[in-house]
Amino acid sequence: MTASERARTLAIAAAAAASEKKASAIVALDVSEHMVLTDVFLVVSGQNERQVAAIVDAVEERLHAEGAKAVRREGLTQARWVLLDFGDIVVHVQHEEDRAYYALERLWRDCPVIDLPAAVVDSGEGES
Repeated sequence: MTASERARTLAIAAAAAASEKKASAIVALDVSEHMVLTDVFLVVSGQNERQVAAIVDAVEERLHAEGAKAVRREGLTQARWVLLDFGDIVVHVQHEEDRAYYALERLWRDCPVIDLPAAVVDSGEGES
């Protein structure tokens, strides 16, 4: 079983929104084989708490336009690691330091990476 088309569409939309706010290290992982609750983890980084909050706002706005609403939000008060649960996908927006420390990609390394459009992945690289 692989991530649903809806989950992939939402992941690309969320990644694009994050990229527009200069998020870096944007990675989408297909966790559908290992998790019952969601299909995709999208992991992105921000340089500071203000950027993390801006990325969160942009992702929520974009996915709302796609007909998805976050069923759960955690971590927005401190804006170091914000988790947005949209059901089909879970978006992790992390401060760069926390991203390096928790290394979610390492924890989920056996999950396939979902190819994202080059414009989405490249636009945030090196500019943050």
